Amino acid sequence: MNQFYIITNTIKDPELVVTNTIVEYLRQNGRNCTYCAEGGRTPSPKHRYTNPDSIPEGTECIIVLGGDGTLILSATDTIDRQIPLLGINLGTLGYLAEIDRTSIIDALDHLIADDYKIEHRMVLNGTVFREDQEIISDVALNDIVIRKDETQGMITVKNYVNDAYLNSYKADGIIISTPTGSTGYSLSVGGPIISPRAEMILMTPLAAHALNTRSIVLPGDETISVVIGPGRDNTTEHAAAYYDGDTKISMLTGDRIEIRRADQEALFVKINDDSFLETLSRKMSSF
Repeated sequence: MNQFYIITNTIKDPELVVTNTIVEYLRQNGRNCTYCAEGGRTPSPKHRYTNPDSIPEGTECIIVLGGDGTLILSATDTIDRQIPLLGINLGTLGYLAEIDRTSIIDALDHLIADDYKIEHRMVLNGTVFREDQEIISDVALNDIVIRKDETQGMITVKNYVNDAYLNSYKADGIIISTPTGSTGYSLSVGGPIISPRAEMILMTPLAAHALNTRSIVLPGDETISVVIGPGRDNTTEHAAAYYDGDTKISMLTGDRIEIRRADQEALFVKINDDSFLETLSRKMSSF
């Protein structure tokens, strides 16, 4: 690789010490490297963390400094560019950002020597409809969560797979996740862990008010629709869809969200030869 772009979470690297170290090392080794001039988060209707138009043409790798949250938002913002990302973890626990502060130079040497692999990760696309009119469509690398908007309490959700009715229940909400997202929010509420190499969609209820309600694992080519039911006494319910815990789309009774596999995949640079299970075991043992 010869041309790099750095996205920095300036909360984790406020003085850009790590950022400048990487830039200088790559330039000393004859590589081109620029970094996000706005210093990280720049929310807009078109992107959540990084403006993909600011990434120079010819960029072969995006280096993301921060943690898994920074990496996830950067991946979805830049997904149309299809440039592989390398995550450098400047926080605590990280499943996606495999490189830490102590192994930065070694990782850069691997990139310079073209000694790496590209890992493909499934991404979800969620489109919200109101009276059959599309409100918004966005993507999520981890999950799309539908739950009651702001106030506590349960909502009624009706779930369909490929337009066929599956089930309905009252719950705090429902999580629709990728295999990547199976180690996130879904795991914390009892969902199973799925290898990121799998092509599946995971449905996990949030505190469903029903017996024997468990996660459901579906093939990756299925389309899931979640319809918001009425509130108590047939009132209008207020809910919301959250994409990767960031973008929030308000929903009302009768609204539906259609979730399917996105056309594009997220690309990640993998330096280490550790398997997913080895990484999972190491991260879990840190608790």
